[in-house]
Amino acid sequence: MPLPDTAPGGCLTDVAGIAVGHAQRWGRGWRTGTTVALLPPSAVVGVDVRGGGPGTRETDLLHPQATLSTAHAICLTGGSAYGLAAADGVMAFLEERRVGFPVGTTAAEVVPLVPAAVIFDLGRGGSFANRPDAGFGHRAAAAARRRPVANGAVGAGTGARTRGLQGGVGTASQVLDGGVVVAALAVVNAAGSVLDPSTGMPWEPGDDRLRRPTATDRAALREVMDAAVPSLNTTIGIVATTAALSKAEAGKFAAVAHDGLARAVRPVHSLFDGDTIFGVATCRDPLGGTDEPPRARTTRLNAVLEAGAACFARACTNAVVRAQARGGDPAYLDLCGSAGARRV
Repeated sequence: MPLPDTAPGGCLTDVAGIAVGHAQRWGRGWRTGTTVALLPPSAVVGVDVRGGGPGTRETDLLHPQATLSTAHAICLTGGSAYGLAAADGVMAFLEERRVGFPVGTTAAEVVPLVPAAVIFDLGRGGSFANRPDAGFGHRAAAAARRRPVANGAVGAGTGARTRGLQGGVGTASQVLDGGVVVAALAVVNAAGSVLDPSTGMPWEPGDDRLRRPTATDRAALREVMDAAVPSLNTTIGIVATTAALSKAEAGKFAAVAHDGLARAVRPVHSLFDGDTIFGVATCRDPLGGTDEPPRARTTRLNAVLEAGAACFARACTNAVVRAQARGGDPAYLDLCGSAGARRV
């Protein structure tokens, strides 16, 4: 069945051709989920992995020296290393639709390429054994649409935690001069925080208009953040653009997005984190013409890289500000209701 047309909305799906879906479960021992991005055939994909404890699958495929430049989907999931099984479900979904790298003599003989990254959320719903499996990945892929998707404690962000607060999924996008679109999706499960405990406000602004919380709310926030016990964490995500990039440039796109992560989450890239960002270029929009000097393309490429970092920073903030409590950890607006978040 064809997917709906793309629609603007501060989401990764503002990059035409990308579809995003969530699957999650909470309650009765569960608090976890999976988020899947289905990519168009034109996609060029890179990755940048940092932090001391990453959990990934098929990321070697995305290194510049590897033969292929594409992937068919990206799977972001809870469940730590166990959760990598969700990517099996994404592969099954794609195989059913004959989407993948052709390896045989018939259209059905394909190998879907599905890089994946995980966050640690084991046991946060009450049962260590409840984590995403192939069914989560299949459901998230089946739910994928080319329209704005929910932010907050959904999908891979359902079991996310950041400095004692509920983490989540956040998205952001912007349009550059010439119509190039840049967007980001972040799953914030960081050991650090997107919030300045002294002000109760995000280090980096998101897409919601906030007021400075009252002194009472700030004190409640500080109490939760100060009591937080360091745990196994990670922020993972995707930056995407309609610009035409090489595989090496897609990797650089992902690498520079870590600058946005470092602006939004403090501290970051610790030994407790496994921060991983994928870079996706759908290659709709050339960055330079044949009659232009090389410097012109480099200038436009720099603008794409800078926008990727800015979008990823906003996505990180949106993930926490828009989160809903799913049991165990309070949400930001539960503690700081006086901040009064409203969409800008």
